[in-house]
Amino acid sequence: MTARQAPGPVCVADDAELFEVAETIAAEWAAVGIRGAFLARHLDTGEQLGFGIDELVPLASVAKVPLALVVLERIATGALDAARPVVINPNASSVGPTGLAAFRYPATVAVGDLLHMMLSVSDNAAADALFDLVPPREVDAQLRAWGCAGIRLRHRMNRMYECAAGAAGNDFSLALELAVRDDHAGRHPIETLDPDHANAGTARGLVDLLARVWRDELGHPDARAELRRLMGRQVFTQRLAGELRADTLRVSGKTGTFLHLRHEIGVVESEAGDRVAMAALTRSDRRANLAPDIDLAIGTSARLAFEALRG
Repeated sequence: MTARQAPGPVCVADDAELFEVAETIAAEWAAVGIRGAFLARHLDTGEQLGFGIDELVPLASVAKVPLALVVLERIATGALDAARPVVINPNASSVGPTGLAAFRYPATVAVGDLLHMMLSVSDNAAADALFDLVPPREVDAQLRAWGCAGIRLRHRMNRMYECAAGAAGNDFSLALELAVRDDHAGRHPIETLDPDHANAGTARGLVDLLARVWRDELGHPDARAELRRLMGRQVFTQRLAGELRADTLRVSGKTGTFLHLRHEIGVVESEAGDRVAMAALTRSDRRANLAPDIDLAIGTSARLAFEALRG
């Protein structure tokens, strides 16, 4: 593998052609005003390309993937019942625009269906109901026991919103301004944007996790299979899958979005047998709630990487 300092992040790749693709992706990210980390790895050949792959980044909703795997492990080993009912009370549930987080009235949902809501529509209330059953410290301990380096789970999803409100009150625009400004300065008045206190991970660590799940090398077989199935149900397809929509391709992923963070991790599989795991972790330099060009840049990155790595 070659590695050298490009005009921006450090790019890595297994040969000169792949290195050029990594440099192209890094340049396109810079052109639309985003920084961060990207890694794509062919799960069977091991070839990969990317940049910034060991930078620790707050994960936002990408943290729901390791949470899901640990919950599914407990279900598969009999420590937790997927049919167990959980009451979600809107007066006490977590903030979020989708799923149970947007409900106005109490609802009773089984653990297995909370997993589906959490991964398909990124439901924060479902995620925190699962964190109530398997706390962050236990999820983190299981990751350590599995030898999953480069991923840390420290808090429930609602902690992100509590910290933003603590720094900016109810002014989301101010919270976004603080996130962008202080990211450059290395200060983090919003604690859950500090990699040392947030649910955080590296592109390498996240791709390693996906690789072990898709290669059947981690945890219980039933847990791995169910995580793959549920990630394939994600309804948000504007990022990694943006330029990879085809009957011959399957994209299983999980997005993460909070303030200036826009992420996705996932696996692209082709009918020809290629399997490429990817992690795109971005931080925007602009104070904008909507940034479709960033989603497009992630989609272009995924297509370029998949085309370069496929057999």
